[in-house]
Amino acid sequence: MEESPIPENFLGKSIHELRSPRISLENDVVLAPETRRMFEEAIGAMRHHKTIYTDWGFGTVDPMGRNMILNLYGPPGTGKTLAAEALAGTLKRQYLHIGISELESKYVGETAKNITAAFKSAAAEGALLFFDEADTLLGARLSSVTQGIDNEINAMRSTLLIELERFDGIVVFATNFAKNYDNAFVSRIRYHIEFKLPDLEGRKLLWQRLLVPGVPLAEDRDSIIERCAIASDGLSGREIRTVLRTAFPRALVEHVENPCVQWRHFETAIADVHAANRNVGSYKHVVSNDNVSSDAGRKLLGFSD
Repeated sequence: MEESPIPENFLGKSIHELRSPRISLENDVVLAPETRRMFEEAIGAMRHHKTIYTDWGFGTVDPMGRNMILNLYGPPGTGKTLAAEALAGTLKRQYLHIGISELESKYVGETAKNITAAFKSAAAEGALLFFDEADTLLGARLSSVTQGIDNEINAMRSTLLIELERFDGIVVFATNFAKNYDNAFVSRIRYHIEFKLPDLEGRKLLWQRLLVPGVPLAEDRDSIIERCAIASDGLSGREIRTVLRTAFPRALVEHVENPCVQWRHFETAIADVHAANRNVGSYKHVVSNDNVSSDAGRKLLGFSD
Protein backbone atom coordinates (compact mmCIF):
# COMPACT_ATOMS: atom_id res chain seq x y z
CA MET A 1 0.00 0.00 0.00
CA GLU A 2 1.16 3.53 -0.71
CA GLU A 3 0.66 6.66 1.33
CA SER A 4 -2.16 8.87 0.13
CA PRO A 5 -1.31 12.02 -1.84
CA ILE A 6 -3.40 15.17 -1.60
CA PRO A 7 -6.94 13.96 -2.45
CA GLU A 8 -8.45 15.08 -5.74
CA ASN A 9 -11.27 16.80 -3.86
CA PHE A 10 -8.98 18.39 -1.25
CA LEU A 11 -9.86 21.92 -2.38
CA GLY A 12 -13.58 21.25 -2.05
CA LYS A 13 -14.30 20.35 -5.67
CA SER A 14 -16.40 17.19 -6.00
CA ILE A 15 -14.82 14.37 -8.00
CA HIS A 16 -18.32 13.02 -8.75
CA GLU A 17 -20.35 14.25 -11.71
CA LEU A 18 -23.85 15.52 -10.96
CA ARG A 19 -26.25 14.37 -13.69
CA SER A 20 -29.73 15.45 -14.73
CA PRO A 21 -32.07 12.51 -15.52
CA ARG A 22 -33.36 12.29 -19.09
CA ILE A 23 -36.12 9.77 -18.39
CA SER A 24 -38.78 8.83 -15.83
CA LEU A 25 -40.24 5.56 -14.58
CA GLU A 26 -43.76 6.36 -15.73
CA ASN A 27 -42.87 7.23 -19.32
CA ASP A 28 -39.66 5.56 -20.39
CA VAL A 29 -38.99 2.22 -18.69
CA VAL A 30 -40.61 -1.17 -19.31
CA LEU A 31 -40.95 -2.93 -15.94
CA ALA A 32 -42.56 -6.18 -14.82
CA PRO A 33 -45.76 -5.52 -12.82
CA GLU A 34 -44.23 -6.60 -9.49
CA THR A 35 -41.11 -4.52 -10.09
CA ARG A 36 -43.22 -1.46 -10.89
CA ARG A 37 -45.37 -2.05 -7.81
CA MET A 38 -42.27 -2.04 -5.60
CA PHE A 39 -41.07 1.24 -7.11
CA GLU A 40 -44.49 2.82 -6.64
CA GLU A 41 -44.51 1.72 -3.00
CA ALA A 42 -41.03 3.15 -2.40
CA ILE A 43 -41.98 6.44 -4.08
CA GLY A 44 -45.15 6.57 -1.97
CA ALA A 45 -43.09 6.05 1.19
CA MET A 46 -40.88 9.01 0.24
CA ARG A 47 -43.77 11.28 -0.66
CA HIS A 48 -45.69 10.48 2.52
CA HIS A 49 -42.69 10.49 4.84
CA LYS A 50 -43.90 13.47 6.89
CA THR A 51 -47.32 11.87 7.47
CA ILE A 52 -45.80 8.60 8.67
CA TYR A 53 -42.86 9.88 10.69
CA THR A 54 -44.13 13.21 12.01
CA ASP A 55 -47.94 13.26 11.95
CA TRP A 56 -48.31 9.62 12.98
CA GLY A 57 -45.27 9.77 15.28
CA PHE A 58 -43.42 6.77 13.85
CA GLY A 59 -40.21 8.78 13.99
CA THR A 60 -40.10 8.42 17.78
CA VAL A 61 -39.44 4.68 17.44
CA ASP A 62 -37.69 4.73 14.05
CA PRO A 63 -35.33 7.72 14.11
CA MET A 64 -33.14 6.14 11.39
CA GLY A 65 -36.02 5.98 8.91
CA ARG A 66 -35.25 9.43 7.54
CA ASN A 67 -33.42 7.98 4.52
CA MET A 68 -34.47 5.68 1.69
CA ILE A 69 -32.18 2.87 0.55
CA LEU A 70 -33.10 0.66 -2.40
CA ASN A 71 -31.34 -2.32 -3.95
CA LEU A 72 -31.97 -3.23 -7.58
CA TYR A 73 -30.85 -6.77 -8.34
CA GLY A 74 -31.09 -9.26 -11.17
CA PRO A 75 -29.35 -10.52 -14.33
CA PRO A 76 -27.31 -8.19 -16.54
CA GLY A 77 -29.18 -6.12 -19.10
CA THR A 78 -32.54 -6.08 -17.31
CA GLY A 79 -32.69 -2.31 -16.85
CA LYS A 80 -31.37 -1.66 -13.34
CA THR A 81 -29.12 1.28 -14.27
CA LEU A 82 -31.82 2.74 -16.50
CA ALA A 83 -34.38 2.42 -13.70
CA ALA A 84 -32.10 4.21 -11.22
CA GLU A 85 -31.86 7.21 -13.56
CA ALA A 86 -35.60 7.05 -14.23
CA LEU A 87 -36.32 7.03 -10.49
CA ALA A 88 -34.37 10.27 -10.17
CA GLY A 89 -36.41 11.65 -13.05
CA THR A 90 -39.69 10.67 -11.43
CA LEU A 91 -38.59 12.29 -8.16
CA LYS A 92 -37.35 15.36 -10.08
CA ARG A 93 -33.91 15.10 -8.54
CA GLN A 94 -30.44 15.16 -10.00
CA TYR A 95 -28.33 12.08 -9.35
CA LEU A 96 -24.76 10.95 -8.80
CA HIS A 97 -23.85 7.76 -10.68
CA ILE A 98 -20.95 6.24 -8.77
CA GLY A 99 -19.03 3.48 -10.53
CA ILE A 100 -16.16 1.46 -9.15
CA SER A 101 -13.64 3.53 -11.09
CA GLU A 102 -14.69 6.67 -9.21
CA LEU A 103 -14.08 5.04 -5.83
CA GLU A 104 -11.10 2.75 -6.25
CA SER A 105 -7.65 3.84 -5.14
CA LYS A 106 -4.36 2.10 -4.39
CA TYR A 107 -3.58 4.64 -1.67
CA VAL A 108 -4.13 3.91 2.02
CA GLY A 109 -7.56 5.07 3.16
CA GLU A 110 -8.36 6.88 -0.06
CA THR A 111 -11.24 4.61 -1.16
CA ALA A 112 -13.02 5.18 2.15
CA LYS A 113 -12.49 8.93 1.71
CA ASN A 114 -14.01 8.76 -1.77
CA ILE A 115 -17.08 7.02 -0.35
CA THR A 116 -17.48 9.78 2.24
CA ALA A 117 -17.03 12.43 -0.47
CA ALA A 118 -19.80 10.86 -2.56
CA PHE A 119 -22.27 11.06 0.33
CA LYS A 120 -21.25 14.66 1.08
CA SER A 121 -21.76 15.64 -2.56
CA ALA A 122 -25.21 14.01 -2.68
CA ALA A 123 -26.24 15.67 0.59
CA ALA A 124 -25.08 19.11 -0.56
CA GLU A 125 -26.99 18.86 -3.85
CA GLY A 126 -30.06 16.95 -2.61
CA ALA A 127 -29.22 14.36 -5.25
CA LEU A 128 -30.07 10.68 -5.50
CA LEU A 129 -26.91 8.64 -4.88
CA PHE A 130 -26.56 5.61 -7.17
CA PHE A 131 -23.87 2.95 -6.69
CA ASP A 132 -23.44 0.60 -9.66
CA GLU A 133 -21.81 -2.87 -9.27
CA ALA A 134 -22.66 -2.62 -5.59
CA ASP A 135 -21.67 -6.20 -4.73
CA THR A 136 -18.06 -5.02 -4.79
CA LEU A 137 -18.91 -2.48 -2.10
CA LEU A 138 -21.43 -4.44 -0.03
CA GLY A 139 -19.59 -7.77 0.23
CA ALA A 140 -19.11 -9.45 3.59
CA ARG A 141 -16.50 -7.94 5.87
CA LEU A 142 -13.56 -10.24 6.36
CA SER A 143 -13.49 -12.32 9.51
CA SER A 144 -9.87 -13.44 9.15
CA VAL A 145 -7.76 -10.33 8.61
CA THR A 146 -4.27 -11.36 7.51
CA GLN A 147 -2.69 -8.31 5.87
CA GLY A 148 -2.98 -4.57 5.42
CA ILE A 149 -5.18 -4.82 2.33
CA ASP A 150 -7.75 -6.82 4.33
CA ASN A 151 -7.86 -4.06 6.93
CA GLU A 152 -8.48 -1.56 4.13
CA ILE A 153 -11.39 -3.62 2.79
CA ASN A 154 -13.02 -3.79 6.22
CA ALA A 155 -12.41 -0.08 6.82
CA MET A 156 -13.99 0.76 3.46
CA ARG A 157 -17.12 -1.26 4.24
CA SER A 158 -17.34 0.10 7.77
CA THR A 159 -17.20 3.62 6.34
CA LEU A 160 -20.08 2.82 4.02
CA LEU A 161 -22.16 1.48 6.91
CA ILE A 162 -21.53 4.67 8.90
CA GLU A 163 -22.43 6.91 5.95
CA LEU A 164 -25.66 5.00 5.32
CA GLU A 165 -26.66 5.41 8.97
CA ARG A 166 -26.30 9.19 8.96
CA PHE A 167 -27.41 10.02 5.40
CA ASP A 168 -30.81 11.72 5.08
CA GLY A 169 -31.31 11.21 1.35
CA ILE A 170 -31.93 8.51 -1.24
CA VAL A 171 -29.39 5.77 -2.00
CA VAL A 172 -29.82 3.20 -4.78
CA PHE A 173 -27.58 0.16 -5.19
CA ALA A 174 -27.58 -2.08 -8.29
CA THR A 175 -25.99 -5.50 -8.68
CA ASN A 176 -25.96 -8.70 -10.69
CA PHE A 177 -24.73 -10.61 -7.62
CA ALA A 178 -26.98 -9.78 -4.66
CA LYS A 179 -26.16 -13.09 -2.95
CA ASN A 180 -22.73 -11.67 -2.11
CA TYR A 181 -24.08 -8.86 0.10
CA ASP A 182 -23.12 -8.69 3.77
CA ASN A 183 -26.17 -9.12 6.02
CA ALA A 184 -25.31 -5.86 7.76
CA PHE A 185 -26.05 -4.06 4.50
CA VAL A 186 -29.05 -6.22 3.59
CA SER A 187 -30.83 -5.29 6.82
CA ARG A 188 -30.32 -1.56 6.19
CA ILE A 189 -31.91 -1.62 2.74
CA ARG A 190 -35.62 -0.87 2.83
CA TYR A 191 -36.62 -2.11 -0.62
CA HIS A 192 -34.99 -4.99 -2.50
CA ILE A 193 -36.41 -4.76 -6.02
CA GLU A 194 -35.87 -7.73 -8.32
CA PHE A 195 -35.34 -7.35 -12.06
CA LYS A 196 -36.11 -10.52 -13.99
CA LEU A 197 -35.70 -11.38 -17.64
CA PRO A 198 -38.87 -10.18 -19.41
CA ASP A 199 -41.75 -12.57 -19.96
CA LEU A 200 -43.65 -12.70 -23.26
CA GLU A 201 -45.76 -9.64 -22.47
CA GLY A 202 -42.69 -7.74 -21.30
CA ARG A 203 -40.82 -8.64 -24.49
CA LYS A 204 -43.76 -7.41 -26.60
CA LEU A 205 -43.62 -4.06 -24.80
CA LEU A 206 -39.86 -3.84 -25.33
CA TRP A 207 -40.15 -4.62 -29.04
CA GLN A 208 -42.95 -2.07 -29.40
CA ARG A 209 -40.80 0.61 -27.77
CA LEU A 210 -37.51 -0.24 -29.51
CA LEU A 211 -38.80 -1.00 -33.01
CA VAL A 212 -39.46 2.64 -33.85
CA PRO A 213 -42.15 3.46 -36.43
CA GLY A 214 -39.68 4.92 -38.93
CA VAL A 215 -38.08 1.53 -39.67
CA PRO A 216 -39.25 0.20 -43.08
CA LEU A 217 -40.65 -3.31 -42.59
CA ALA A 218 -41.51 -6.02 -45.12
CA GLU A 219 -44.40 -7.25 -42.95
CA ASP A 220 -47.06 -5.79 -40.71
CA ARG A 221 -45.38 -4.21 -37.67
CA ASP A 222 -47.64 -5.95 -35.12
CA SER A 223 -46.95 -9.31 -36.74
CA ILE A 224 -43.18 -8.73 -36.63
CA ILE A 225 -43.36 -7.69 -32.97
CA GLU A 226 -45.34 -10.82 -32.09
CA ARG A 227 -42.87 -13.14 -33.85
CA CYS A 228 -39.84 -11.34 -32.40
CA ALA A 229 -41.26 -11.44 -28.87
CA ILE A 230 -41.73 -15.20 -29.10
CA ALA A 231 -38.32 -15.85 -30.69
CA SER A 232 -36.46 -13.68 -28.16
CA ASP A 233 -37.45 -15.76 -25.13
CA GLY A 234 -34.62 -15.62 -22.57
CA LEU A 235 -33.17 -12.34 -23.81
CA SER A 236 -32.87 -9.19 -21.71
CA GLY A 237 -33.92 -5.74 -22.81
CA ARG A 238 -30.29 -4.89 -23.55
CA GLU A 239 -29.96 -7.99 -25.75
CA ILE A 240 -33.15 -7.14 -27.64
CA ARG A 241 -31.63 -3.75 -28.38
CA THR A 242 -28.50 -5.55 -29.63
CA VAL A 243 -30.70 -7.60 -31.98
CA LEU A 244 -32.01 -4.40 -33.54
CA ARG A 245 -28.52 -2.92 -33.78
CA THR A 246 -27.44 -5.88 -35.90
CA ALA A 247 -30.65 -6.57 -37.84
CA PHE A 248 -30.90 -3.08 -39.33
CA PRO A 249 -27.41 -3.03 -40.93
CA ARG A 250 -28.09 -6.47 -42.41
CA ALA A 251 -31.09 -5.11 -44.29
CA LEU A 252 -29.16 -2.05 -45.47
CA VAL A 253 -26.17 -4.08 -46.68
CA GLU A 254 -28.48 -6.20 -48.83
CA HIS A 255 -30.44 -3.31 -50.37
CA VAL A 256 -28.81 0.07 -49.85
CA GLU A 257 -31.04 1.99 -52.27
CA ASN A 258 -34.36 0.52 -51.16
CA PRO A 259 -33.84 -1.06 -47.72
CA CYS A 260 -36.57 -3.04 -46.01
CA VAL A 261 -36.13 -5.03 -42.82
CA GLN A 262 -37.51 -8.54 -43.14
CA TRP A 263 -38.33 -11.21 -40.59
CA ARG A 264 -35.20 -13.19 -41.48
CA HIS A 265 -33.02 -10.23 -40.49
CA PHE A 266 -34.55 -10.25 -37.02
CA GLU A 267 -34.53 -14.05 -36.84
CA THR A 268 -30.83 -14.39 -37.63
CA ALA A 269 -29.89 -11.52 -35.29
CA ILE A 270 -31.84 -13.17 -32.45
CA ALA A 271 -30.11 -16.49 -33.21
CA ASP A 272 -26.71 -14.75 -33.06
CA VAL A 273 -27.42 -13.33 -29.59
CA HIS A 274 -28.61 -16.73 -28.34
CA ALA A 275 -25.43 -18.31 -29.74
CA ALA A 276 -23.24 -15.70 -28.05
CA ASN A 277 -24.97 -16.39 -24.72
CA ARG A 278 -24.21 -20.10 -25.11
CA ASN A 279 -20.61 -19.78 -26.28
CA VAL A 280 -19.16 -16.50 -25.01
CA GLY A 281 -18.71 -15.56 -21.36
CA SER A 282 -20.90 -16.77 -18.53
CA TYR A 283 -23.30 -15.50 -15.91
CA LYS A 284 -23.10 -17.38 -12.63
CA HIS A 285 -23.97 -16.45 -9.09
CA VAL A 286 -20.79 -16.49 -7.03
CA VAL A 287 -20.89 -18.21 -3.65
CA SER A 288 -20.54 -15.66 -0.88
CA ASN A 289 -17.45 -16.28 1.21
CA ASP A 290 -14.34 -14.48 2.44
CA ASN A 291 -12.40 -15.25 -0.74
CA VAL A 292 -15.08 -13.70 -2.95
CA SER A 293 -15.40 -10.71 -0.63
CA SER A 294 -11.65 -10.20 -0.50
CA ASP A 295 -11.30 -10.41 -4.30
CA ALA A 296 -14.05 -7.81 -4.77
CA GLY A 297 -12.45 -5.56 -2.18
CA ARG A 298 -9.04 -5.86 -3.80
CA LYS A 299 -10.58 -4.84 -7.14
CA LEU A 300 -12.14 -1.78 -5.55
CA LEU A 301 -8.86 -0.81 -3.91
CA GLY A 302 -6.98 -1.12 -7.18
CA PHE A 303 -5.18 -4.39 -6.39
CA SER A 304 -6.90 -6.82 -8.78
CA ASP A 305 -4.66 -8.84 -11.10
